[in-house]
Amino acid sequence: MTTEELTTSRAADLEAIRAVVATLEHSQRNELPDEFVNLFREDALWTTGHGRRLYDRAEISEFTHRVLPGSMREGTVTYEVEHVLFVRPDVAAVKARAQYWTQEGGDPVGNPGSPLYVMAKEDGRWVLVACQNTEVIDG
Repeated sequence: MTTEELTTSRAADLEAIRAVVATLEHSQRNELPDEFVNLFREDALWTTGHGRRLYDRAEISEFTHRVLPGSMREGTVTYEVEHVLFVRPDVAAVKARAQYWTQEGGDPVGNPGSPLYVMAKEDGRWVLVACQNTEVIDG
């Protein structure tokens, strides 16, 4: 593969990774648990911002279907990809910034989040494999 092909391929992967995070945001903002769960690999693991450990898509689905509906009544959330580290061409560690906001004024609510998403490219599609949500507490 030429340098130009590698650059083009990497740019496409970065765009696809950002699209996964954008879909994650869309699914949360619109309370769409099936859209959210579809982003995960079958054997994915996820640790919530409050430390709950979920070990496969079935557990992630059960949890998400229980907590996501109604969660955006009083606010909304945004996610911004801050850094992508390609561990291999088909595996990336993605650091993002999450912020909850009020519906009306657009003021920040609570502390920002600092999620880490490990993603893998499988059958041409980037999926969430291992995720950790962390609340940022300035000390």
